[in-house]
Amino acid sequence: MSVSPSPITALSAPGKVLLTGGYLVLDRKYTGTVFALDARIHIVVQQLRKGHRRLGKLGAGTSTEVADDGNTADDKHNENTIVVCSPQFIDAVWEYGIQRCKNGGGIKVIQKNAGPHNPFVETSLNYALTYISYVADSKDFGSLSITILADNDYYSETAFSKASGLQSAGRFANFGVPLHEAHKTGLGSSAALVTSLVSALVIHRTMQPDDLGTARDKLHNLAQAAHCAAQGKVGSGFDVAAAIYGSCLYRRFSPHILESVGEAGSPEFEERLFAVVEDVNPQHPWDTECLDFGMQLPRGMQMVLCDVDCGSQTPSMLKKVLEWRKQNPQEAELLWNALQSNNERLCLELKQLAQNPNQEKSNDFSDVRNLIQRSRNHIRSMTRKTGVPIEPRVQTELLDAVSDIDGVVGGVVPGAGGYDAIALLIRDDIEVVRKLNELFENWESKVEDDFGGKIGKVRLLGVRHGSAGVKNEPVEQYTGWA
Repeated sequence: MSVSPSPITALSAPGKVLLTGGYLVLDRKYTGTVFALDARIHIVVQQLRKGHRRLGKLGAGTSTEVADDGNTADDKHNENTIVVCSPQFIDAVWEYGIQRCKNGGGIKVIQKNAGPHNPFVETSLNYALTYISYVADSKDFGSLSITILADNDYYSETAFSKASGLQSAGRFANFGVPLHEAHKTGLGSSAALVTSLVSALVIHRTMQPDDLGTARDKLHNLAQAAHCAAQGKVGSGFDVAAAIYGSCLYRRFSPHILESVGEAGSPEFEERLFAVVEDVNPQHPWDTECLDFGMQLPRGMQMVLCDVDCGSQTPSMLKKVLEWRKQNPQEAELLWNALQSNNERLCLELKQLAQNPNQEKSNDFSDVRNLIQRSRNHIRSMTRKTGVPIEPRVQTELLDAVSDIDGVVGGVVPGAGGYDAIALLIRDDIEVVRKLNELFENWESKVEDDFGGKIGKVRLLGVRHGSAGVKNEPVEQYTGWA
């Protein structure tokens, strides 16, 4: 495959909300309704030529002289260096050398600068560069500068961004803290990051931007493999699917598809990864189901998210829920089946309303409201039985309060639940948004949480429903950042 890389490639992938199907999507018997959001993670890849020096902005409030081969001035004689920076945060810079592994082990990057590792960036580079090296005619990557930018709603406000005026900062705020101190709002940043990063690199080195549409399936497979490796486990993959394809009804792939890939750098890793990405392994074909691509909300309805400035630890929650299900198979199956049945009805109702807008004459979406409430009843039952804060008491209090507002159809703690941002379906009316902001202005929880959680400042995020997956971006919007 012979393609001359463009000097610069820019694309983005969306975050997600798993409106229904939390925990269920781990099992292929069940499905999840996942909506892509208009909040996106952006990647800008620049192919750098030797001999030219530029001043690079490598972190919030910091800059350093960078040679055009991607290295700092002191290292400018090194070749094939990759510098990755996330300039909205302090010292979020990762500089890598490229190592070619023996016996078909592919490519591994080695971090050259001091500081914490970023497993999602590092693993994405390992997987993307291994695939590119295997399929491209040229094995010389040259030197690359990669900039990561996140739309503001992926993170809670910091004291710095609040003082600077987060809402007036434009699309990309300077959060003024190290990355590990930033609170995520639970929009799926890691999946959007991995998806956009591997996609940008593959497009940059082996394709033209116009090829993105026909390459989605391969990019999906590569992103799933990289994301699972970075997490250290084979997840359900709904977040990566939404990042690639956009809103959809999702059924997960069989885990054994990725279990055979093995460790990056191990003998014949590049062949195994190629077989997975290209879907040429007859013994383990991809069986992901993504239906209703670009699923829309009904006319007159909008989705909003509310940050509670807390956050949950999804892996530990998943482990406890799966352990309970294993120990209580009959009880769990009854609960899982009840949730699935209700979720299917909710998905069908939303789809029918979107296709037949005149069907909802009163515009109160009462059937959707009832189905969301029934789903929450099942989720609270799961919370009690598993001892896991899927809908903890402080979130129940908040969801009940917002649901009493005229124009709010209903809300859930999406995905795995916990203390992440809540998702609300509302009547698409600025007056409803005003009432929500009025409620949140002085919100203070009055209940004692059953899991010791505490909700901080509640804030209506600017993020809304969006149906598109990964897409090319105009580079002009990144002026001053990349």
